[in-house]
Formats: sequence, C-alpha cells, structure tokens
Amino acid sequence: MSPGRVPRPRGAAGHGAAVARSLAAVDPATGARSPIEEVTAWLAERRRARAARVRRIPFAELDGWTFHKETGDLVHRSGRFFTVEGLRVPEADAPRTDGAGTRWEQPIMVQPDVGVLGMLAREFDGVLHFLTYAKTEPGNPGLVQLSPTVQATRSNYQRVHGGSPVPFLDHFVLPGRGRPLADTLQSEHGEWFLHKSNRNVVVETDEHVAEDPTAAPDHRWLTLGQLGTLLGRDNVVNMDTRTVLACLPTPAEEPRALHTDVEVQSWLTRERARCRVRVESVPLEGIRGWVREAECIRHVEDRGFRVIAAAVEAEGREVGGWTQPLFEPRARSVSAFLVRHFDGTPHLLAQARPEDGLLHTVEVAPTVQYAPDGHGQRPRYADLVETADSRDVLYTAVHSEEGGRFLNAESRCRFVSVDGLTDPALLDPPPEYTWITPGQLGDLVRAGHQVAVQARSLLAVLNSGAVTLS
Repeated sequence: MSPGRVPRPRGAAGHGAAVARSLAAVDPATGARSPIEEVTAWLAERRRARAARVRRIPFAELDGWTFHKETGDLVHRSGRFFTVEGLRVPEADAPRTDGAGTRWEQPIMVQPDVGVLGMLAREFDGVLHFLTYAKTEPGNPGLVQLSPTVQATRSNYQRVHGGSPVPFLDHFVLPGRGRPLADTLQSEHGEWFLHKSNRNVVVETDEHVAEDPTAAPDHRWLTLGQLGTLLGRDNVVNMDTRTVLACLPTPAEEPRALHTDVEVQSWLTRERARCRVRVESVPLEGIRGWVREAECIRHVEDRGFRVIAAAVEAEGREVGGWTQPLFEPRARSVSAFLVRHFDGTPHLLAQARPEDGLLHTVEVAPTVQYAPDGHGQRPRYADLVETADSRDVLYTAVHSEEGGRFLNAESRCRFVSVDGLTDPALLDPPPEYTWITPGQLGDLVRAGHQVAVQARSLLAVLNSGAVTLS
C-alpha cells in the first residue's frame, strides 16, 4: 500500500506547540537566530538601501492608466491589476446615508485577482522562524515595512508589469513544496474594495532557504516573539503580515467561554441573515456627491477618502518605477477591542459589522472601528476607547493598512480593559455585539471570510504576544 494513501490523524499534531516555542523566543538566548537590535538595524539599513520616492501627480500623467471614455472608470491598459469604479447602495438597504437621507455612492476598487500573502516557516534548532520581507510600498508611512515572504497579486506574479519574478513564489503555488500550517481566503477592507479576496497561507519547509543574509538581503528569519516585539512599535509590521499571523494555529488554553462555539457561529450567521445590504456597480463618472479634479477624486465635503495618482521610484521591486492610483483616507482610523474577564477567562467584545464591499456583507469586527472624519454617526463604545484611563489601555500602537493601494492609511489599534465597569450595555450588549474569547476569534479567522481585516490585525497582536490579556 502506498504510504501516501494511509489515513493520518485529522489534526495537525504539534503545530500549536511549535508556534508556542516560537512565541517564547525573542533573542538568541531563547532560540531566535538574531537579537532584536540586529533586526532593527537591518530594517533601518534596508530603508537606506532601498531608496524610494513617491510624488503626487495629475491623473493626466498616469502611465498606462486612463479614464474609460464611456464609464469614467479608472482602468489599466492591460485590463489587469485593478480598476476604480463606482458603487451605489440603495437607500432602503444602506447601513449609512450621505447625510441627506439619500443612498450612498462612492468610488471603489475592483480587483478580481486573488492575491497571495504567503509566509514561509522553518525550524532552526527546534524553534519555528518566519521569513519576512523588508518591502517598499508607495503608501506606507516610512515606505519600507515587514511584509510576508510573498505578497503579490496574480497580475504581479504573472509579470503583467514586465518586471522580475517574485522570489519564493513556488513554495505557495506549487503543491508539495512544504507543509501548510494555515491556508485560508480572507477579505480586505470592505469600505474600499469590492469583494476582494487574498489567500493567507503559511507553509513550513525543510529546504535551506535565505539562510545567508548577503544572498537575500531583503529577507530575514524572525520568530513569532520577535514579530510581537515589533508589533509594539508604530508602522513596522505591515497589514499583510498581520493578517497572515492571525491565521496561525495557537495552543488551546480556553476550556471555557461565555458562549459555546456553535452559539458564536449562530450569532454571526443570524446577523448576516438579517442585514440587508444590496450594492450596485455603477460607472465612476457621475457618482453622486463626488467631484473629479485634475489631481484627485473627492467627496464634495472632502471627507472619507480621496482617489489620487502617484509616481513611484523604488529599488528592490519587480520594476524600478511606475505610476498608479491610490486611495488616501482623510483621517486616521480607530480599531479597538474592549476586554473583559468572565470567571478569569479573557473575552473580547466583537461586533458583527456590515461593509458595502464585503463578499458576505457582514464580518466580525473590533468593538470600535471608525474614522473620525468618515461618514455616519459616532459608533457605540467609542468614548470608552478614546477616554480610557492609561491603566486600562493594555495595548496601543499605530499600524498602516495596505501600502500598495492606500496612501498613509493608518489605524490606532487598541485593547482596552473594562473589567472595572458595570455598565449594562457592556454586560448585556446589543444583538450585533457579543463577547467571544481570543481562541473563538481565531477559529472564525481560520474558517475564512468571517473576520474583518481590522479584527485580524488585532488578533495578530495577541497571537504574537505583543499584548497579554491574563
């Protein structure tokens, strides 16, 4: 009988323990290959070596991009990468309005290609490490941040741009190159993308890959604990790394929870079923409430975000220079979980939140997720997050969003303890909110398309040990 046809245990034995060892390793004394000071110096050196320049340009100076003569959609001449189109939410279904009781319309990015966000993992002396990439992206504050081993759309890795191949891609697109530790399809920002999906995948390899820093100067093996240290700093670990880390298997340490796993899934399913959001793709030309100028498309009240054009010069990318559209938010967002212990077990107050561009309309979001300059009312619990006593703020850092599509898009990420509060709205929250454990949130993430990217970013902070709730 072929060994490949012998049934094996369904569970991934040992994965959680391997992740736990990686979490505990923060320096060479505990199993990391490099001290964190050396990692910090490497990142600074990469920023100097990969000199980049991003400048705003008029739409007329975009190379390869044009406004379609009939629809006004902003499209690439190849028909690939992404398009900027119009989105309409009919009034009867809209979770928000434009302030005058009418339906909401906006520009939206449409990118049918499923991107690959792949993290290569390997054990060194029994400790799991992850191969990170110091990647330059035009929208990143500071330009260079830590990305996964591979971060590429199909258009990129099929080299539509005519550039160089994507390193290490075969580990994620060819079968049999390693052992998958995590592999799911996840959404991106539903406020700015229409039905966008990325493959979030972690593959463990035994191959000798990128061991010599001089041979792969933009890549570095780091432990989960070291990534947690870096997640305590502003704008170092990019969004794509955070969402991949959220998918990792973690050791099961939650024998009890306020709600059973089935009850949590039922809560999300119920909220999805009762939410009526119907979206319509419409031409970008003439969407109500927006104006197109020489250098931007903006809301008439200049709120929410702008669509701008940028010229990029960057060393170390597949091509050395290009132009592209970017979305530019008008304000920094807030993403925060309220934390409460029930009989000693930490729980997060999760929100079933609709976003117009999500494939399934509603996903699990942080307790508070909003931009102060955005449209809509100030969300519930925002005051608790923003006015919390410093002793109750368990974690706070600023992290940027997808730098390949968004310019200077940042979120203030927080965990805030409400253990000392007896507000009935916390103990018995409205139906669109519920208390779940971090482990339950992780299970939802690994099911795919159930947890919003903002909540996944916060879960990555937990998974990497950047914050502890016990």
